[in-house]
Amino acid sequence: MAVSDSIKSQFIEFIKLQGFDDKFIDRVEEKRILEVGVKNGISVEESLAILKEVAEEKGLVVERNAEEQTSAFLQNALDNDGLINKKEFEEAVSLFRSATKGKIRDPDIKQRLKQMMLDKEWKPKEGLFSGGSWFSNL
Repeated sequence: MAVSDSIKSQFIEFIKLQGFDDKFIDRVEEKRILEVGVKNGISVEESLAILKEVAEEKGLVVERNAEEQTSAFLQNALDNDGLINKKEFEEAVSLFRSATKGKIRDPDIKQRLKQMMLDKEWKPKEGLFSGGSWFSNL
């Protein structure tokens, strides 16, 4: 079933409204956007595509995109030696901060990335010559 131009236009305006105040679409707002899309006959995939398009056009930050970008960076770092060292982790924090345009504080970013590493069972490089127990102390 094709979605009318009117519904699609209203959906685009709804997306713009969600990012109006802070130019940031967090996971809760993203889910709300997708729910509205589905209620209006727009598939999840198409809703995500429209969200991405509007975000790029209007300079909105989508939290999921920042997480995916940072995850890919950490995966690449992991591919080098099977571990993520303190420098790579700090670079990932900086990347996440930049990708979210500073909307999330560094302590929160560090906790998110630590949890990401734990969830994916990615191992930190700790020890006397690699920054001590930096990961354990986060």
